[in-house]
Amino acid sequence: MNDLALIAGQRPVKTRARNSIATFKIREGQPLGIAVTLRGNVMFSFLDRLINLGLPRTRDFQGVTTSSFDGHGNYSIGIREQGVFPEIKFDLSGKPRGMDVCISTTANTDQEAQKMLTLMGMPFREGGGGSATGLPKKKKLKAHHFDPKAKGKSSRRR
Repeated sequence: MNDLALIAGQRPVKTRARNSIATFKIREGQPLGIAVTLRGNVMFSFLDRLINLGLPRTRDFQGVTTSSFDGHGNYSIGIREQGVFPEIKFDLSGKPRGMDVCISTTANTDQEAQKMLTLMGMPFREGGGGSATGLPKKKKLKAHHFDPKAKGKSSRRR
């Protein structure tokens, strides 16, 4: 809880289960996680640190995908380790904890939201990760899928 307060700049609240779910062994009112809602200057400060410090420090970072828009102009991203933020001392945090960041925009479409986030500096992956409409890109088939004489068990019928 202290980690998220350091990262976000304001105190988080505990989220609790609304209903019991026996298959997940969850009881009504049981604490499930923590959440923080950022607005105004605190939000812009967090977005700046996320875009310029947090994301580039992520291991094997090649840009964020464009397929994480929800169809209404909102964007969600998951971060595997909170240690990418400079406020978190990695040796003090114990095991690595992840977090989800949901960005609610005033845009009505995914294209408008992507344009706005791009202007804010969000590093979207070029050419990969689906389209801005949320539909996955078509896979390119390899040559041996078309050539019956090519390698593969399916073409060696005797």
